[in-house]
Amino acid sequence: MRLILLGPPGAGKGTQAQRLVEKHGIPQLSTGDMLRAAVQAGTEVGKRAKAVMDAGELVSDAIVNAIVAERIDQPDCAKGFILDGYPRTLVQADAVEAMLAERGIALDTVIELVVDDKALVGRIVKRAEDAKAAGQPVRKDDNPEVFEERLREYYKKTAPLIGYYYAKGKLKTVDGMAGIDAVTAEIGKVLAAAAK
Repeated sequence: MRLILLGPPGAGKGTQAQRLVEKHGIPQLSTGDMLRAAVQAGTEVGKRAKAVMDAGELVSDAIVNAIVAERIDQPDCAKGFILDGYPRTLVQADAVEAMLAERGIALDTVIELVVDDKALVGRIVKRAEDAKAAGQPVRKDDNPEVFEERLREYYKKTAPLIGYYYAKGKLKTVDGMAGIDAVTAEIGKVLAAAAK
């Protein structure tokens, strides 16, 4: 099973990806984690990424795509993987298509977690309040202004992927505003239907 989780920040992609990892035994591929792992492992592409990050610049699509390609060739991805937070742009989506085609594999489905933006901001405020109440550090992006900027960035760069995957017949939508267990159950139904 090879799938992409789409949705704005705070939609619950990470939570649902973890549940899918536990249920299906396939890895969740997060570009941040993959970049750190490649840098730490000192791979050729990891060295290129480190040089860019050390200079305080954003890692290019070419480097991110190379890191994803390197990662999906690892043995734990043989049964499938979950892409979370990648692709972020149409250019990256084309790169995913090309790298999968080169390997003779296809994307099974793309699940969009549909959410209400105003409610998302409320979720973020509550998450920050809960962290403070528990004496835990508040995440930097759990600030409404920072979060709204991330939302704008999502709609500008990533939301066009919704139409891209819809046109390919790969897009399925799930109500991301439902409870966590209800969202998990809906994703399960989508995956069961895609496997038929």
